[in-house]
Amino acid sequence: MRFVVDLTATNVEKRTGGPFGAAVFERRTGRLVAIGVNLVESARCSHAHAEMVALANAQHTLGNFDLGAEGLPQHELVSSCEPCAMCYGAIPWSGVRRLVCGARASDAEAIGFDEGAKPKHWVGELNKRGISVVRDLCRQEAAAVLQHYTAIGGAIYGTSRIR
Repeated sequence: MRFVVDLTATNVEKRTGGPFGAAVFERRTGRLVAIGVNLVESARCSHAHAEMVALANAQHTLGNFDLGAEGLPQHELVSSCEPCAMCYGAIPWSGVRRLVCGARASDAEAIGFDEGAKPKHWVGELNKRGISVVRDLCRQEAAAVLQHYTAIGGAIYGTSRIR
């Protein structure tokens, strides 16, 4: 998680994207498979969230759209923040078996991001699909990146901005 928080902080400092980062790792070995940072503004692409970018990069690297496919080791997605509604929806489709989150969605919402509608008991819903969830790992550090993003005038965007 510290790697992902540092990746996120670098994205903010270089002003290459929003205050979110993610990475896909092999669960057993901890081997890094792929990274992703939020590129919504720089790519002019609403779905270029860090989790989506990390998952796409991992799928490309492994040559398979299913990170849980037979013959592949189990993978986990480590994200600097809990997933928004879009990223939450993509997690079961990706094939990862574990999600590790830093900041809470409420931390992102506190600076103005709209995380969208997802089930109230979203962790339990992922658990039902065989995906374990770890929350609040390095939460303070991850939330500090969100606060820093606001302090340097980073743009806040999301569904609440669309009318």
